[in-house]
Amino acid sequence: MSGVWVFNDGVIRRVDNSAAEQATRRKVLVHTPTNEIITSYTSLERKLAALGWERYHDDPDLVQFHKQSSVYLISLPKDFSRFKSVHMFDIVVKSRNVFEVRDM
Repeated sequence: MSGVWVFNDGVIRRVDNSAAEQATRRKVLVHTPTNEIITSYTSLERKLAALGWERYHDDPDLVQFHKQSSVYLISLPKDFSRFKSVHMFDIVVKSRNVFEVRDM
């Protein structure tokens, strides 16, 4: 009997391996108008620039974007391989109806 412990909505429970695999599926950021999966910062920067976001070059350890018309700042790890779902959801919240996070 094998499994993992999952913490969800304030409750911790043990789930078997097949359920654990579903709970830890890889997430992807999707540009909804084109249905394109974002696979690099180059493609992300193109999509954000079209929405008025500008690259912000203040921190050498981060990739950052700022929009003149808002107080929002999107901060992402320099290495795209460290781009996680928390960063994806940050983009979704700050660019409503343009991006979404999906399970792969």
